[in-house]
Amino acid sequence: MSGGNISIFVPHIGCPNMCSFCNQRTISGETNAPTAESVREVCEFALKQAKSPQTMQIAFFGGSFTAIDREYMTELLEAASGFVSDNGFSGIRISTRPDAINEEILGILMHYGVRAIELGAQSMNDEVLLANDRGHSAEDVRRASALIKSFGFELGLQIMTGLYKSTPDIDLDTMREVIRIKPDTVRIYPTVILNGTKLGELYQSGEYKTVSFDDMVKLCAKMLLEFRKNGIKVIRCGLHASDNVSGEQVGGFYHPAFKELCESEVYKSLIKAQLPDDFKGSATVLVADDCISKALGHKKSNAEYFSRRGVSLNVKGDGALDKYQCRIITQET
Repeated sequence: MSGGNISIFVPHIGCPNMCSFCNQRTISGETNAPTAESVREVCEFALKQAKSPQTMQIAFFGGSFTAIDREYMTELLEAASGFVSDNGFSGIRISTRPDAINEEILGILMHYGVRAIELGAQSMNDEVLLANDRGHSAEDVRRASALIKSFGFELGLQIMTGLYKSTPDIDLDTMREVIRIKPDTVRIYPTVILNGTKLGELYQSGEYKTVSFDDMVKLCAKMLLEFRKNGIKVIRCGLHASDNVSGEQVGGFYHPAFKELCESEVYKSLIKAQLPDDFKGSATVLVADDCISKALGHKKSNAEYFSRRGVSLNVKGDGALDKYQCRIITQET
């Protein structure tokens, strides 16, 4: 075990309201709140298994961490902080609401070794936030983000595409707002509509209509490219693979390999841009060494797409190229 997070889920207990899309127990697969003792047990086990613990963080996800009872929050942080050291984990990561951040809270987080804070922004459009019962504004996201950065924390923003009352254009406006904020990381979560949620009811009644799955893949692929161009790392695109999610889904955009689908779309668009529409024959495409399968597409979907157009792709690695770059060096008709 090296890299990544030791994920500890804190259920809905910290949230002041129920968002339209939220069925947190389904998403996290957890129903019981962790205790200080269970946090220590998880960390002790992970530390024994870890090959490079200094590359890993203890991550409190699944709720609004800084909105939970203060004494309970500090108990969990104290339990985790004992495992943050030169020979232990690199730090603690938390996710929370934009309206649950202030200078006092940030001082507490810093004291216990928190290094990264992710905010559930979801959208930067106030009408969309209101329609989905978020309980905060876009300005709350801007304010909290600036404060987090001023304290020196790593900032992450989480956004949702395809929410009720949103459109692809509104989602792209959110992307541009996020780029202006300049977080270190972003998570893109295409909306998954679950049973037992307000969105589920709106969707089943016909009031909430979504774009097609393919259009959502194209939208998120565009976001992957834009965030990359602006030096912002996308650390997740799509929900984790989970039987709980797929079993409770009534609509929306869940796929266990959603990011792979989006990256396939990125490379398809890059290749299309460099090939004349009427080109037929063989094309040698150079990409980064670790992106050959992405260029060929999920289950070789890109190779099949271009084959139907009369183009035979020959994809090769080139160590001089970065992710989401490609170059066509030969075209044979």
